[in-house]
Amino acid sequence: MPTYLTPDQLQARNRRSLWIALGLVGFIVLIFLTTFLRMQSNLAERKAMAATAAEATR
Repeated sequence: MPTYLTPDQLQARNRRSLWIALGLVGFIVLIFLTTFLRMQSNLAERKAMAATAAEATR
């Protein structure tokens, strides 16, 4: 037997779905930015180490 929702219930469900979707997108952006910034930090550190090693071999 199907359950029919009232317009208010449908609106509430759509609002919840929207907030869940926005939360997921926010989490994905947070993970992406964290990964990107850590990669940039590691690249800068690697360049600094390479420069130090190049000076040490002179």
